[in-house]
This record gives sequence, structure tokens and C-alpha cells, in this order.
Amino acid sequence: MSTETLTAGRHRRAPLWGGRFQELGMLLPSLALIAAFLLLPFLSSFRIALTNERLIPRPVPARFVGLDNFQKVLTDHDFWQALWNVARFTVMVLPVQCGFALAIALLLNQKLPFRNFFRGLFFLPAITSMVVVCVIWATLFQYPTGPFNQILGVVSFGMAQPIDWLGDPAWSMPAIVLLSAWQAYGFQMIVYLAGLQGISDSLYEAASLDGANRWQKFWHVTMPSLRQTHVFVLIITTIQAFKLFTQVNILTQGGPRGTTETLVHYMFSAGFVNQRLGLASAVAIILFFIVLAVSLVQRLVVRDRK
Repeated sequence: MSTETLTAGRHRRAPLWGGRFQELGMLLPSLALIAAFLLLPFLSSFRIALTNERLIPRPVPARFVGLDNFQKVLTDHDFWQALWNVARFTVMVLPVQCGFALAIALLLNQKLPFRNFFRGLFFLPAITSMVVVCVIWATLFQYPTGPFNQILGVVSFGMAQPIDWLGDPAWSMPAIVLLSAWQAYGFQMIVYLAGLQGISDSLYEAASLDGANRWQKFWHVTMPSLRQTHVFVLIITTIQAFKLFTQVNILTQGGPRGTTETLVHYMFSAGFVNQRLGLASAVAIILFFIVLAVSLVQRLVVRDRK
């Protein structure tokens, strides 16, 4: 092989390596931010979870306690109650929130007048502060003369008794589910809308030629085409559900009788109320692995087997 050929080969490979270094240079700022604000705090929580460190440092330095914090968490009845509550919340909110988001996305995907305006309008709750939403819904839930109870009285012709939405153990979690689904469905709606717009019109035209009606098109064309979108929405919504905190902290503080206590609220109480930072870090680590396991199981169950 001649010298000219070797030189030409090196020149052809140079842009590849140059491009790789350029890509790495563009990624470095984002990687540095992720490491500084996500990876390092997460690794630090492992160290703190193995100590009896307090939120406000004491004169006596924190000491190593091994896995005692994890043992205390896993043997605490309140922790298992919080885990059961957040699992129940997740099972309840998934069909409500995702179903409502898909229904609105199907509506807004039609050729309606002013549809861009309505898309912005329906997305508005998602960009509204959860604190503001909680204040508004607390008024709606007010017992016994709130708007929801007044509507209930009108619909039942005065036969139904007012419901203590946030004070009754039977209704407190459904009330939180309804509030949360309404506030957060906008993100899932946008994802579903993007998925719907990615479906080729030729599939619907072929279904029409085969004599399919509107329902058959939805079930045999739309739903299969949205399979990967369903997987993404399901996993993201589950992660958000396990992070339930603000609604509970503002409206119920974990009550009544612990029926709305969640893992994040339990962690908040341990770390900021009781100042047991090591215990709160142990809860955070356990929560991470629970969410990771649930997400992996969901991905395996609903993955495309083709």
C-alpha cells in the first residue's frame, strides 16, 4: 500500500474522531449538571443513610450506624401504610389520568376550529402551580357547603348527605386522585397528541376500504399504533404517582388516620419534622429502588414482543 493511500485513509478518519470530540464537548455541560445536581446528591444519600446524622448538626458528630436506618424503616408500620397508600393511589390515578388525557388528545386531534387555542386551554392546568390548584380544589371540597356538595345535592334532589371529601377516610384518597389527575393530565395529553399525529392516514384509509367503522379503526389502528406511547405514558405517570407529596402536605397532612400518608410525605416528616436525616435518606433510597423495580416490571409486561 502506497504512502499516499495511508495518508488519505488517515485524513478520512480524522473527521470521525473530530466529530466524536465535538459531540463530547457539547454533552459535557449537561453531564456536569446531571452529575452535580442528581448523581452526587444521590450517592451522598447512601453515605448519610448509614449514619445517624441530624438535619441540624449536634455538638456530637454523626456516627456510623450501618443498616440500622433501613431496618427501622422496614419494620415501621407507618412506612408500610404509606407504601400501601401510594400503591393504591397509583392504581386509581393511572386509568383516570391517562384515560382522560387520551380522550382529550383524540378530541383535539380532530380538525376543529380554534383547535390550537383549545390545546393551550386544556394544557393550562399542567403549568399551574400545584399549590394554587390545591387552594382552588380545597374550596371545591369544602364541607358541608362547598361547590361539589352543592352539585351533589342538586343531582340527588337533596337526598344525598354532604361528603367530607378530605376528612372522611373513605373519600380522602379518591379526592386526591381526582385533583391530581386533573392537574397533571396535560403532559400525557401532549404525548398522546404527538403519537396520534405520527399515525399515517393511509392506515385509516385502508381500514375504511375494508369497511371498518369508527370504533374498529380506534381499536385496531389507533391503539396498536400508540403502543410505545402507552408504555412511555404508563411509566412516567407511575413515577409521578409515587412522588405524590404536595397535595397531601397541603390538604390532609397524611390524614385522616393515615389514609393519605405517602412515601415522600413520610420521608419529609422523618427528615424535616423529626430532623432524622439518616432515616430520611434511607427512605429515599428504598423509594428509588421501588420505583425502579415497578418501572422495569411495567416495561417487561407491556413491551412489544414482535
